[in-house]
Amino acid sequence: MRELRSAFPKTIPVLFGYIFLGITYGLLMVTSGLPVYLPILTAMIIYTGSMEFLLVDILLSSFNPASALVTALMVGARHIFYGLSMLSKYRGTGKAKFYLIYTTSDETFALNYDAVIPEGCDRTKYYFFVSFLDQLYWVCGAAIGALAGSFITVNTEGLDFVMTAMFVCIFLNQWMKDSDEAKKSGLSFLHAHAPEIIGVAGSLVCLLIFGPDHFIIPSMIVILLILTLARKTLERPGSKEEMAEPTAGDAGKESVK
Repeated sequence: MRELRSAFPKTIPVLFGYIFLGITYGLLMVTSGLPVYLPILTAMIIYTGSMEFLLVDILLSSFNPASALVTALMVGARHIFYGLSMLSKYRGTGKAKFYLIYTTSDETFALNYDAVIPEGCDRTKYYFFVSFLDQLYWVCGAAIGALAGSFITVNTEGLDFVMTAMFVCIFLNQWMKDSDEAKKSGLSFLHAHAPEIIGVAGSLVCLLIFGPDHFIIPSMIVILLILTLARKTLERPGSKEEMAEPTAGDAGKESVK
């Protein structure tokens, strides 16, 4: 199918990233004493890497559904903005829209938001295959890790640090990206790096107030509130135009691509 052949090359970087992280997730779940089927099942149903890594501690800790709910909402809050950004992209996709919304991970959002639909390809099918392939990579990685973890006898202490390392890499990548954007657009240092500074400062303040065992949820709430209240101040030149819905003429051009 033409859409599948066009979508697959775009998802290759996600393939390598998701397979590695999925394997780590599967290994972490199984070596923590959880059953082999669980990482595979959660990879298919939950399908949100950040929350799944946190899920290991949630399942191993004392039963606290309220805390689990708040954590899930805070970790997934960024998807609100993903959804708003994809309103025009996913309009007219029919029943496939429900699956497209469900599978909008960070990487899938990036690929579909910037996608230039190849000539002769159906737009809905192209978005579907990008989303499907990305989820398939994650599930396969989790399955490989879970099956391998059931045979591992070596000491896996420290494996859970992969989540910390992942967020550090994401933070550094965003910092460098904003630095490059600041050089091109002439933004000040504080304006360019305001989201990262707010995130670090908010986390440190909550860490001092609530302690290392209880600061995560309060820091997420504080960061989300500050970013929401300061949204207009933090907007960058051109962001409104990028978020604007396409006109009828633009939609016609997109369908021709």
